[in-house]
Order: sequence, then structure tokens, then C-alpha cells
Amino acid sequence: MKKFNFRKVLDGLTASSPSGSGSNSGGGAGSGSVHPGGTAGLLREEIQETLTSEYFHICKTVRHGFPHQPTALAFDPVQKILAIGTRTGAIRILGRPGVDCYCQHESGTAVLQLQFLINEGALVSASSDDTLHLWNLRQKRPAILHSLKFNRERITYCHLPFQSKWLYVGTERGNTHIVNIESFILSGYVIMWNKAIELSTKTHPGPVVHLSDSPRDEGKLLIGYENGTVVFWDLKCKRAELRVYYDEAIHSIDWHHEGKQFMCSHSDGSLTLWNLKSPSRPFQTTIPHGKSQREGRKSESCKPILKVEYKTCRNSEPFIIFSGGLSYDKACRRPSLTIMHGKAITVLEMDHPIVEFLTLCETPYPNEFQEPYAVAVLLEKDLIVVDLTQNNFPIFENPYPMDIHESPVTCTAYFADCPPDLILVLYSVGVKQKKQGYSKKEWPINGGAWNLGTQTYPEIIITGHADGSIKFWDASAITLQMLYKLKTSKVFEKQKVGEGKQACEIVEEDPYAIQMIYWCPESRIFCVSGVSAYVIIYKFSRHEITTEIVSLEVRLQYDVEDIITPEPETSPPFPDVSSQLPSSRSLSGSTNTVASEGITKDSIPCLNVKARPVRMPPGYQAELVIQLVWVDGEPPQQITSLAVSSAYGIVAFGNCNGLAVVDFMQKTVLLSMGTIDLYRSSDLYQRQPRSPRKNKQFIAGLTELNDGPAPLELERCKSPTSGLATRTPEAAPAFYRNEIPAVRQRNQVHHLPVKGSRKLSLPTDLKADLDHINGHCTSPTSQSCSSGKRLSSADVSKVNRWGPARPPFRKAQSAACMEISLPVTTEESRENSYNRSRSSSISSIDKDSKEAITALYFMDSFARKNDPTISPCLFVGTSLGMVLIISLNLPSADEQRFTEPVMVLPSGTFLSLKGAVLTFCCMDRTGRLMQPPYEIWRDPNNIDENEKSWRRKLVMNCPSPSQEIGDHQYTIVCSEKQAKVFSLPSQTCLYVHNITETSFILQADVVVMCNSACLACFCANGHIMMMSLPSLRPVLDVNYLPLTDMRIARTFCFTNEGQALYLVSPTEIQRLTYSQEMCDNLQDMLGDLFTPIETPEAQNRGFLKGLFGGSGQTFDREELFGEASAGKASRSLAQHIPGPGGIEGMKGAAGGVMGELTRARMALDERGQRLGELEEKTAGMMTSAEAFSKHAHELMLKYKDKKWYQF
Repeated sequence: MKKFNFRKVLDGLTASSPSGSGSNSGGGAGSGSVHPGGTAGLLREEIQETLTSEYFHICKTVRHGFPHQPTALAFDPVQKILAIGTRTGAIRILGRPGVDCYCQHESGTAVLQLQFLINEGALVSASSDDTLHLWNLRQKRPAILHSLKFNRERITYCHLPFQSKWLYVGTERGNTHIVNIESFILSGYVIMWNKAIELSTKTHPGPVVHLSDSPRDEGKLLIGYENGTVVFWDLKCKRAELRVYYDEAIHSIDWHHEGKQFMCSHSDGSLTLWNLKSPSRPFQTTIPHGKSQREGRKSESCKPILKVEYKTCRNSEPFIIFSGGLSYDKACRRPSLTIMHGKAITVLEMDHPIVEFLTLCETPYPNEFQEPYAVAVLLEKDLIVVDLTQNNFPIFENPYPMDIHESPVTCTAYFADCPPDLILVLYSVGVKQKKQGYSKKEWPINGGAWNLGTQTYPEIIITGHADGSIKFWDASAITLQMLYKLKTSKVFEKQKVGEGKQACEIVEEDPYAIQMIYWCPESRIFCVSGVSAYVIIYKFSRHEITTEIVSLEVRLQYDVEDIITPEPETSPPFPDVSSQLPSSRSLSGSTNTVASEGITKDSIPCLNVKARPVRMPPGYQAELVIQLVWVDGEPPQQITSLAVSSAYGIVAFGNCNGLAVVDFMQKTVLLSMGTIDLYRSSDLYQRQPRSPRKNKQFIAGLTELNDGPAPLELERCKSPTSGLATRTPEAAPAFYRNEIPAVRQRNQVHHLPVKGSRKLSLPTDLKADLDHINGHCTSPTSQSCSSGKRLSSADVSKVNRWGPARPPFRKAQSAACMEISLPVTTEESRENSYNRSRSSSISSIDKDSKEAITALYFMDSFARKNDPTISPCLFVGTSLGMVLIISLNLPSADEQRFTEPVMVLPSGTFLSLKGAVLTFCCMDRTGRLMQPPYEIWRDPNNIDENEKSWRRKLVMNCPSPSQEIGDHQYTIVCSEKQAKVFSLPSQTCLYVHNITETSFILQADVVVMCNSACLACFCANGHIMMMSLPSLRPVLDVNYLPLTDMRIARTFCFTNEGQALYLVSPTEIQRLTYSQEMCDNLQDMLGDLFTPIETPEAQNRGFLKGLFGGSGQTFDREELFGEASAGKASRSLAQHIPGPGGIEGMKGAAGGVMGELTRARMALDERGQRLGELEEKTAGMMTSAEAFSKHAHELMLKYKDKKWYQF
């Protein structure tokens, strides 16, 4: 536990000058250094920081979503668990909801095939590097027990008979090897391809595509080769009992349960049924989807049938299920699964290509009636299970979150320990959105066991998608279930394709894609921003309404000249403002972009809001839509920061042009100003217009531009109750006297909602791929966003993808931040551009970079230096590391909030950091984290409440009032390079911590863990860092995840209670924890994959069926394949690799006291179970012995006195 005293920290330090608090704070303090302050002796409170490094440890918890790029599928019919292998070497094992396990091959090679050891708690995987792995599933984190690497042959197919310890392995050369599962050693018994085929055959049969033992006789093995040859091999006699030849290549084979027939699927779309008694030709040949031909002609060929399964039923016709086989003339048809049951043929069309399917049967024994009840179909991007027990074959409702990627995920937000009633509320409105037509039966994959564990706080994950949809997920107790889905595109008119050349040129591919999310769980205010430069504010209601959607349009442009062209003094000092408004040309000097019709686009939004009344179901309902408009042919820049305050009723957002503040209660724009104008006259970097014209008038030391932004000394914005804002040139002293001037808004033009039929959208050169974003990533501190150029699609893809309420992903100048290594000189150029942006003597060409708004934060704070008055404030962070405080003057009475104007003005306070600002937070002088004020939720459409008696209930978290003179609040600001702690209202920098010098921070958040606050940072070089607050003392620095994909950068987010997540693939969310306590308890929270279940007994075949139905002799594989009879295999053929599984591997994987206790408990349980079984067997043997002794004694007494001739 660390204890420090602000008074002691500041004692002995030289007091800074009154004007140095802003500039000195940007000094080069060392990492974790204390910055000189000027308030020594004023801070009397002692803050105890309880967080130490022992509280932190990083580990992955669980992975949600659909396995990316699946390749293999397996099912255990007794344990009822499903395994999915992927191209990246991952394996996902699924059971009942809550039982979801992820494991990974270290090699990262693709999984070719999976085989369960049925009811044994083990799994065999074959990977593309020709290695077999044996996984132990009797522990919550599966581990590899053994591996076997084939050196000279490539694995193509594996088969493990039920209740056998010998695995058959087919290779590309056509040979079949046998592996002992227990020891994972190769047997000397080998079936060579040249012995399997006839000697007269001159061609190689191809790779082995199928292996299976006969249901009728375990001593017979069916081997299928790719070229159409099938060999029925006698294992004891070591010879081929029969051979089958067909002209078409074989893809799969399946037995009839009696073992007398088998079915093959071929490359020409045909199915052949073979009888062992007549192997010369197929017993039956069908092309299910081929056109019927005249007699004597061969049926038309179709697409290959990749797999077929032949399953029998006791009381009905058998099921023949196959994938593929469609006719070639139906090229546009989707992938399908065909179910043939008797004479009925049902074709189930799929949304994605079929990777693999398995029929789920009641019995694990291959020689019994299979009784299929479902089909698990693995698609490229989905997993579905079809119910075979109903005639219409409905699908089961999937309990797993397999539809995260239904539309590509563009941003995420994570909320832990949120209000407990939110999950029930969201579920109540989301349950009405569920699709109908599912099977009434329960999900059939229900193996394993899971309990809630010790974690009880509710968690919610929000995902934004490319189609404009928002999904709310219940993430409590390491599970994930969808609660509610919101479609933001419903507030806009649909995009029409057939609008001529103009529509083709400007329609965005994903115009509704979500960029940022801001959610206040307490007030239930929800706000999103999209790539089409819009912001939508939603309020939650339990009641359905039909109303019109209110919209505002904001003109936000960066007004700075960049072409030096002297002009004659022909314009009057103050021209008519009204004549300038419609054609308010920006001073960017860019040429106008002309539309296809020859008309310059100006004051037009990218999307059209619906002008008619819209029905809004219960849930989140649109309150206000705000859109940025085109300016002089230039499209609006993408929004880079977003913040909402339910207590103030204000939303703020910014981009690389400037800042906009909107009152969503009165539906008016309060502020729309370029970033350069927020600094007033005391700009740190002494910004000046690039091309000063002679018609500019200088009055009282202030510059008045007739066609550009007004200086801040003349700027005063408030929300009028009616009408549009106008411009009137007024004198500057009114600004300093804090008098309310006439209503005016200089740097903006607001328009009523456009109700015309003209359809406009973003230009095609703003399109960007939302799903695959790689390569270089630009930072506002190093990459300029030129106002006179239209961004290309490559440029936009670098800046328009970021997470919830965060700045755009900035330029990573280290080699770790991108897939292609960068030269060393890029870091130098980045530093040079950083230094140039802070130089006041550079040329106008060097000062061409725009200053983007990267972070926004509402809080009751001190707007001005040494001013003890607490007032609502908006903290604004920029890409140049500047922090500005905007003062908000709200009506004092609650009744006046809807009628009186809100005053917004820059306070003149600014702080500086190195790098773009990422996040803010405030703490009181006791070290308690202060939450922004919020309004308690009330249903806006509740007709039961009396509107007259209703008052807004606000929860304010302002600093506690005190009569003492001194600082009462501490503000923590984190940029992409460093973090600082400022004391307010003195604005003294107390602590500076240089987080990174060679890289930059992607995501930073202030989180609460163990009732204490800390700063969590994720760096582009893969490091996750934690710093205790307010001292910025490092408590964790782990190299966790090198940045290899932009997807990670825009979706990584921290939350309270030691939780974090990111999108690890386009279809999967990876959750992790940085809490040592949760790492210790993780074993108790995970589900059990294996549960003790008795293997079902085999059906009694009967005397006659056993006598005439097949071979009655037992087959001893150990005697045939063991080392004693088969010998040892060649050492060069395969190499045995011991795995890290078992107790040793589990010790290294689990760790911690709880892991040790869990392992001890498991060992004791298994030992007790074995002792109990032994005791039962002993008691049974004693009872049997006693009965035998009794019968023997009775028999002896019966025949004791009889003579031999009496028998």
C-alpha cells in the first residue's frame, strides 16, 4: 500500500510562475516524475493508494463468437459435446450454454480432422503439418498429452473405431498406418497401397479418402481411394477380401448398420450403393439432382457430392443426407444440404458454403439402428442444427453467440458492474425481436457442466456494425447472450440505386456503419456516430410511439487560408451577412467539387432523414439526428470524438475541422466552431490566418473576417428558443464583461431538415473496407488532414475506424503496429512533425496540419484558473495534445431548462501534453473517482405519470464544498504519449508520466478495480500498462498482444473490475482479465467439458442373429497390432513428441492457490470414484463366491449318499 501526502510532495519545490501552468505542463518531465507546482502547503488531504502489482495479472478468459475459417467438425454422442477445428489451428469445444472452451495448436497450422474418443474425455486432432495430437478434455483447460509427427507421408484421413485404442491413419501415398492411442506410438502393422490393389493395376489409386471398420466384423477394414477404388481388407489375413472399382472419383463412404452394404458419393453428383456379395457393379446408382434422360442414356452429371451419410431407422425408411450434388445449370443457387427420406427429397439452402456436417444419432454403436434425430451443419460463417424428427425439418435455436459477425463489427463498448435491472429491461424489449419457426425441442448439444461461480456483477457488451445495427449482449459470468438489437438505419431513407450517374458516384458502400458508441447506463441515454458524419441520440422507452424524427444540420468547416493571393480593397469592412450565409465559402482555398449535374454541393447532408412519422417499437427510440453537411463541394469530415451528458442535456462531437455542441433538449445548436478558433487570442502556437487579405479590419486588436470564422473574442453562442441564428458584428468588450450579447453564431449555418427527394451520400472515394483494415495508420499528430483535398479510399480506411467515443487510430511509427515493418526514419519524421506543429516561426506550408478533436468529457469542474466557482464544463482534447475547457452556463431552475437559452463559451483555460489526447477523468481531493453527473432515467412516453408534477432527478458528483482555500479536484489527462495529473482550480501539474517514447497508446481508460481507480493503457507495441491514480505509479507492464491488425486497435476496450476485450478475428470476441483475483478464480468459472456418464449398453442381437448375422469370433487388436506380433515401426516414419498435458501441464497452465486446490479436489474425486468402484466389485465378487459355495455345498449334500449307478 502506497501512501503519499500532496503537501510533502510539493514542499521544497520551486513555485511556478502564474503564467507557466499551461506551458510548463508540457515540459519534458521524466517518466513518473513530479512536476513543480505552485500550491505547496494548500493540500492537506492524504490519499492512500491501495493498488499494488500483486493485484494485477493478465490472462485470457473466454472467446465468444463463431470460429473463424472452420475446417473440421466432430461430435461425441455420449458426452454430447461438439468440436470445431479452424484453419488457424484453433479448436472450439461446445456443450450446454456456458460450456465453451477454446484451445490452440502451438504450430498454428490448419486442423484437418477431429476424432473424439467417445465417452473417454479425449480428442484426437490431425493438423496440416502431418501431426496427430491427443487432447485431454478431463480438465477445464484442455492440454495436449501426446503428439506424433509424420515425417515422410502426409495425413489425409483418420478413423477411430468405437471403444478401440487403435487409430487408423490414411496418407497421401495410399498407405494406412495404425497408432496406439494410449502410448501414441506407431504400430509396425502397415497396409501398403500396392498390396491393397490388384497386381495388374498399373496406376496409383490416389490418397486414402475413407477408412472404417465393418459394423458386422471388426476384423475387416474398408479403405476408399480417391480414384474410385474401394478395398475391403482382412486385418487378420493381411489381404484384400474384395475390391470395388468405379469410374468416378470417390469423396466419401458410409456403411449400412448391418454391414452388408455401403454407399459412396462421387465427383459426378452420383450416389452408388454396393453389396458385398456382388462387388462387380453397384447395386444401385442414382444422381439425385440430375435430369432424367431417355432409357439407355446416362443421367446428366452434376456437381460433386462432397459427403454422404447413410443412417437407418427402426420404424421408418433410412435417411440419406448429403451436401452438394446440384445441377450445373443452376449456378446461382446457394449451397444446399439434401435430405432423402423414403421417396421424399428435401433441399435445405444455406446462406454460406458448407464446410462439414454430421448426423447426430441415438447410439454410438455402428452395428445398431442409428435413429438419427438431428444434423449439425458447419458453414463457413455459421453453425446450424436441423431437427430430423419433424417433417418440415426446422432448425434449432442456437444458444451460442454465433451471429456476432452477421454484419462486420466496426466498434465495441464494454460495461462491467452496470445497473442490475438493465439486463432484464433490455431482454424484455429484445425478446419480441426473436425470429419464429424454430424447433420446439431443446438444443441437442447439451453436454458438460457449468455453474455461475463467484462473479455476480452484471456485464454488458455493445457492438456496432457496418449495416448500422447495434447489438446489446449480456456478458455476465463469462457468457454471452444477445439481449437487444437496434437498427439505426431506420431513421434514414433507403439508398436508391437507380438514380442515375450521380447515385453511382456518391453512394457509400456502408453509409450507415457505426463509428463510435456512447452510452450512459444510469440515464439510458444512447448516442452513436456513423461514417456518414451523423450523430443520433436515443432515449429508452417501454412504450411504442409514432412520431416524426427531429433532425439538425450543422456546417462545420476548417476556415484557414492556404493560398497567398493579395486582393484589392474593394469589399466593405462589414458586408451584408445575409448575403454571405448561403454561399459561406471556407477559407481553405480548395477548388469546388462539382457534382455530376454541374452543381456544387453545399449545405447538403450525406443521408436523408425520414420526413414522415415513423413507428418506434419499445426500446431505444431516436430523439434527435444531427448531420454535418457538405461545404463548397467538400464532404463533411468523419467524426473523431463524441460525448453526451444527460444531466446537462447536451451532446458534443468533433472532427478534424472543429467542435460542435448541441442542446438535444431544445433541439438547437449551441456551438459550431473550428478548432483554431477555440483558443481565443492567447493561442499557444500563435496560429494566424495563412493568407491575410487586405479587406480584413482590425478593431481593438481583434480580427474581423467578412467571409471566415470570427475570432473567439467576438464569439458567443447560446441556444435560442426559436428561429435560426444570425451574424451581427458587435464590439468585443461584451465578451469580457460576461454580458449576454445578441443571439449570433458566426462560424456555422444551421438548416431545417431537408425534405426534398434529392438523394445524396458520401462520394465513392470515401468508401472503406470495414472488415479488413491493415497497413499504415495515421496519427493526427503526424499526418495532416488537408482541407483542400478529398480523401482517397485508402486514406479514409486509415482514419474512419475507431472504437467507442475514442479518437481515430493514429499513425503507428513502430514496426509492431503494422503488418509490414516500417523503416526507422518514420519515427524521426513523426517527431519532426510533432516539433514543427509547435513552432511559431515556421512557414504557412508547414502549418498545414489540422488539429482534430480527439477527446471530449463533461464534468462539473473549475473552468478558469484560481476561480473557486464550480460550474458545468466540457473538456476538449485535441490531436496536438491541447486540453481546452468550455464553460457551460445552464439555467438554474429546472422549469427553465426547456425555455431558457444555454450559454456556451471557451473559458480560455488550456493545458498541454505530448501527443493526441485520449481520455479524461476527475478525482476529488480524497482520491475518489468522480463520475460525470447524470439524470435518473424516466420513461419519456409514460402516460401514467403527471407531467406537471414531473421534475428531472439529477445525480451530481461535483467536488464537496469547502470554505478552505485550495485545490478541490484533480484532473487526469492521458494522451498517446504521456499522462498528467492537474490540480484544479490552480491548474498545477502534480504528476507527469511518460508512458512510451518509441510507440504510442491506442486505447486508454480510467477504470475501477478493488474500489480504487487506475489508468489502463494499451500500446501499439502490444504492451498493456496500468498506473495507480493519482500518482501515476506503474503497477503493471506486460507485453501481451503485438498489434498485427487494425481490427484490434479499433475494438480494444477496458472496463471496470479488471475486464477487457477486443475483436480477435472478424467473427470472434476475445475477453481477458488483468485482475489477479479473477485469474485465480477462473477455473471455478469455466465449464467442465467431461462429466462421468455410463456408456449405453449394446443391444442384444439374439441367438439366431448372432449365429447367422456375422462373425461370432472376437477380434483382438492388441494381439494383431502390438509390438509382439507386428513389430516396431520405422523411427524415421514418425516422431513421438510428449505433450504438456496431464498434471504437469495443468500446473503450468492454471497456477495460483485456487488452481492447486481444484486439481487436488479433482484427484481426490477420481481416486474416491475408483476406490468406490473397486469396493463395489469386491463386494460383488464376495457375494458371488458365497453363492457359489452355497450351491456347491447343496450339490454335495444331494449326491453324497448316492451310488454311481443311481445317477
